[in-house]
Amino acid sequence: MKVLLLTGLGALFFAYYWDDNFDPASLQGARVLLTGANAGVGEELAYHYARLGSHLVLTAHTEAFLQKVVGNCRKLGAPKVFYIAADMASPEAPDSVVQFALDKLGGLDYLVLNHIGGAPAGTRARSAQATRWLMQVNFLSYVQLTSRALPSLTDSKGSLVVVSSLLGRVPASFSTPYSAAKFALDGFFGSLRRELDVQDVNVAITMCVLGLRDRASAAEAVRSSTSRPRLQPEHRGVPLHVPDGNAPPSNCPWRWPQPKINSSRQKSKTRKNDGRLEPITASEAQAPCVRRLFGRD
Repeated sequence: MKVLLLTGLGALFFAYYWDDNFDPASLQGARVLLTGANAGVGEELAYHYARLGSHLVLTAHTEAFLQKVVGNCRKLGAPKVFYIAADMASPEAPDSVVQFALDKLGGLDYLVLNHIGGAPAGTRARSAQATRWLMQVNFLSYVQLTSRALPSLTDSKGSLVVVSSLLGRVPASFSTPYSAAKFALDGFFGSLRRELDVQDVNVAITMCVLGLRDRASAAEAVRSSTSRPRLQPEHRGVPLHVPDGNAPPSNCPWRWPQPKINSSRQKSKTRKNDGRLEPITASEAQAPCVRRLFGRD
């Protein structure tokens, strides 16, 4: 009896939270600012809003791609579509983009933050300069756009949609600054949601956590950062000395000599790092957007 009762309560719980109460009419005439709208998830979101009759301001780095998306949105029935090319690596860009949207639409009902800046795999991606650039694009620009648009969203009782990543919840190899920026997004908007609730500000915040997928380009980038030249059979057992990390003579196919193993712990580390395992990395899934993006969080 207890099992049946618990099962019934569980079913009611999931039915309540997974009920799709999205009303397409709610997007008719909505004023939407969408970033990263030139390709992938952002492009698909733009088309969904256009089909539902929303007024759009689209922004991305590449103007030529934006013009193509704008043309398609008009064909799909968007009453008004504007675009502004902007580089979110510039600290001045977020304020300019929001002001442009406010001037063109007279206010905002939805702010959809979707743009990203990628980073190469390997040690150079962990440099302070690369991390600073990536944090500006993937985190600080989100904060700036939100801060500038929040008064208008508050007036309209609007919604804030943040497209994030599983890498903001679970860290992975060779995604150091990217993962840090996504973790920062999760912390910032999670805290902001609580603050707005305490202040009784009726602005919904939806975090869209996209999954991962393997890509040949990402795997190749990581492989080039971790693999080592292989020692041919005829050269095995030949001691090599490579001072200061310089390359050996060109006529000598080699790989780094294996260190002496003094303990089981060292042996384990050597097996993990001897270059024989080819890592597989993943990046943002360019999946079609789902209707729940437009619903409540």
